[in-house]
Amino acid sequence: MKTNYLFPYQMKKFGWILLIPGIILGLFFLIDQSEPNFLNVTVFSIAEQAIFSDSLFFTLTENNILDEIIGLLLITGAILIAFSKEKYEDEFILKIRLESLVWAIYLNYAVLILTLIFIYDMIFFWVLVFNMFTLLFFFIIRFNWALMKSKKQIRDEE
Repeated sequence: MKTNYLFPYQMKKFGWILLIPGIILGLFFLIDQSEPNFLNVTVFSIAEQAIFSDSLFFTLTENNILDEIIGLLLITGAILIAFSKEKYEDEFILKIRLESLVWAIYLNYAVLILTLIFIYDMIFFWVLVFNMFTLLFFFIIRFNWALMKSKKQIRDEE
């Protein structure tokens, strides 16, 4: 059985090495809201618009890159965890993977629909920011829970 779209099993460990610092940095950033000065750098911007100003395209701009670093750690780590092969990958694991992905998409969009209906202004913006990551997190949680549940069921039958 070919699974060309999955990363090698060893990449899962590297994913955790990226994801855990990303979560820790993200929590510190959310709680403290401060950005270290040494991360203020000039970056290339395809598009930007400051409050009450015109849109700028293809420019260099001064930016603190802490939130970009956190986002990259979270997304890269979660993708490597979610889409790395298991040690023993078979059709049953692929079935659990597919069901978990569908479940995560349903849950993610249910959260988004409820947010559209009941949440407004800046809190809506923050929910959208978190929503970038929740699909991967929901998938990882559901997939690992289903794997653990199936392994326990197999042990109980023996």
